[in-house]
Amino acid sequence: MNAAVCIEGVTKRYGPVTALDDVSFEVAPGELFGLIGPDGAGKSTLYNILATLMRPDSGRAMVCGLDTVRDYRALRTRIGYMPERFSLYQDLSVMENLRFFASLFGVSVRDNYDLIAPFFGQLERFPDRRAGALSGGMKQKLALSCALIHRPEILFLDEPTTGVDAVSRSEFWDMLSTLREKGITILVSTSYMDEATRCGRIAMIDHGHILDVDTPANLVAHIGENLYNAVASDMFGLLGRLRSMAGVIDCYTFGATLHAVVDDRFDPHTAEAELIRLGLNDTRIYPAEGTIEDLFIKLTRNDDR
Repeated sequence: MNAAVCIEGVTKRYGPVTALDDVSFEVAPGELFGLIGPDGAGKSTLYNILATLMRPDSGRAMVCGLDTVRDYRALRTRIGYMPERFSLYQDLSVMENLRFFASLFGVSVRDNYDLIAPFFGQLERFPDRRAGALSGGMKQKLALSCALIHRPEILFLDEPTTGVDAVSRSEFWDMLSTLREKGITILVSTSYMDEATRCGRIAMIDHGHILDVDTPANLVAHIGENLYNAVASDMFGLLGRLRSMAGVIDCYTFGATLHAVVDDRFDPHTAEAELIRLGLNDTRIYPAEGTIEDLFIKLTRNDDR
C-alpha cells in the first residue's frame, strides 16, 4: 500500500540556518506517527511544508499521493492542520468558528458532526462563548474540531499539547487514539518525550536531522549501554563525582535522580563504596529502565560528536 506521507531528502534553509537537512521517512495509512524533538529541532518547518504552506529548498514531500508543491490546491481539501499556536478567531464564538471552517470546505457542521462529537460535546455547553475566553484544554478541543470538520484523510498536529495541563494532555491523546480507530492517519509532533509511547512509530529529530525511526519499544531496546539510577542528599556533588569515575560514559539529571550510562568497567557496589568514602554517605545506585528521553540524549550527543 502506498504511504500516506512520503518525505524524500527534504532540506530547508533560512539564510545561514539549516532548519531541515535531508529529511526522509514515511508514514503508513492509518498510522499514529510521532515527530519527537526539542524546540528548534525543525518540526514546525516540516509541518509547514506538509501543509503546503512552504516549499522545500530541495527534496520533495508527498501526502495522499500528491506533491505538496505541485498539487497544493487539491491537497488542501484532504488534510487537516492544527498549528502550534492557537490560530482560530478569538473574537468569534465556539460555534461561529466551527461553522466558518466548515464553510471553507463546503460542508456543514451536521455533515461530519459524528467525527468530532466525542470531544466537541464538552464545548456545546457554551456555544456562544468567545474562543479567546476558553481555557487551554477547551481551545485545544475547538482547534481540533475545526481541523476535522471536513473529515480529512490525514491530520497534522504541531505540538498540540504545549501549554495545557497534564489531564488535558492525557485526554487529548485518548482522542487521537479514537480518531486513529476511525481510519484517520495522524502525524503529531511534540517536545514531551513521555508522549512518544502513545504513538505507533516515532521519528526523533534534532537540529534538522532525523536521528532514528521505529516503534518506541524498539528504540528503547536499542539503547545499548547499562543504565543506573543514582541518588544522594547532595545531588550536585554526586553528579560531579560520578562523571569522573572510571566506567561512567555519561551522567545527567533525570527527574529526582541521576541517570548514569556506564560500560563494563563499572560496578555499582564498588562505586557506592567509593562515593561513601568520599563523603556521600547516603548514596544509592540501582538499575534503571531506559526511556525515550535517555535514548534521545544518547542520539543527540552522538550526533554532536
